[in-house]
Amino acid sequence: MTSPYRAVLGPAFDELHPRLRAYFDAVPEGSTGRGRGVFETVGTPRRWLWPALAPFGRAHVMFPVWEHGVTFTVENVPASSARGGPAVRAVRRFELGGRTREMRDEIGADGGLIVDRLGSPAVVEAWFSARVTDGALRLVSRRVAVRAGRAWVVLPRPIAPVVALTERYDEEREAQLVSVVVRTPLIGRVYQYAGAFRYGVTQGSE
Repeated sequence: MTSPYRAVLGPAFDELHPRLRAYFDAVPEGSTGRGRGVFETVGTPRRWLWPALAPFGRAHVMFPVWEHGVTFTVENVPASSARGGPAVRAVRRFELGGRTREMRDEIGADGGLIVDRLGSPAVVEAWFSARVTDGALRLVSRRVAVRAGRAWVVLPRPIAPVVALTERYDEEREAQLVSVVVRTPLIGRVYQYAGAFRYGVTQGSE
């Protein structure tokens, strides 16, 4: 069994920091990958964008907030992608405004790209190029589609958001650092989260 990241990166997967290889490699059947940490920021300070983000919050994608010092957990389990092939199903939980909010997605691979289907049920699909730099993983979205009824509509490049993820391991902090930024061509930065967490794989679902 392989992971979508190993499938896309090929030999470059082994250039990842060993702790990141453990995170991005396949989760064995019957096991769960779990991480816990604190995010420095989640959301956007542009409150006028919050009404547009609200439907995505209800769909478990991103949230109309701007908060600091957010407790965060992640659970990864093996799955089969909607296109077939290896996938990882993830639930990320953020403690926001006194309540737990969940971001849910399924990560697979297609044609040399990472494919992330976000939401429950999925309402956004993003295709990412992947590369390894100095032991860190860098993902940048190449196209984004949204669900419209039963169909998927690929957003034209002039209006499509660009999602950039950087994940690295900090030896001094003994923690995994992640940064996600969503930008649009017309507005600029519309959403972000960044922070640190520790991660391990345990047998069983509990």
